[in-house]
Amino acid sequence: MKPGKTGIARIIDAGGYSMQGFAAAFKHEAAFREELFLCIVLLPLAIWLGDSGLESALMIASLFIVLIVEILNSAIEAVVDRVGSEMHELSGRAKDMGSAAVFLALSNVVVVWGLILFFN
Repeated sequence: MKPGKTGIARIIDAGGYSMQGFAAAFKHEAAFREELFLCIVLLPLAIWLGDSGLESALMIASLFIVLIVEILNSAIEAVVDRVGSEMHELSGRAKDMGSAAVFLALSNVVVVWGLILFFN
């Protein structure tokens, strides 16, 4: 077992690392900033347009999934770039798969919002 803090100290440290991650994503990733802006605009609309708490929750969750996947994609890209700048098939594949995950997350927003708003 890895030695380290436990209990509340570990939770506080983890929260600090998370804030550093958010700050890094905001500072270095234009796509994250754009998607965050989209979430800030759409979140109040989700609350207003949802006919129930469940519908609003699904709409909001679909937005959070985009941010989560974008941060993971950015982490993958950072690790690949850290390993080396030369072109490699596996590096390209990793970055393309991360991009595909973001595309699917954005598609999920369209599907969830579309089903709730147009078929309800």
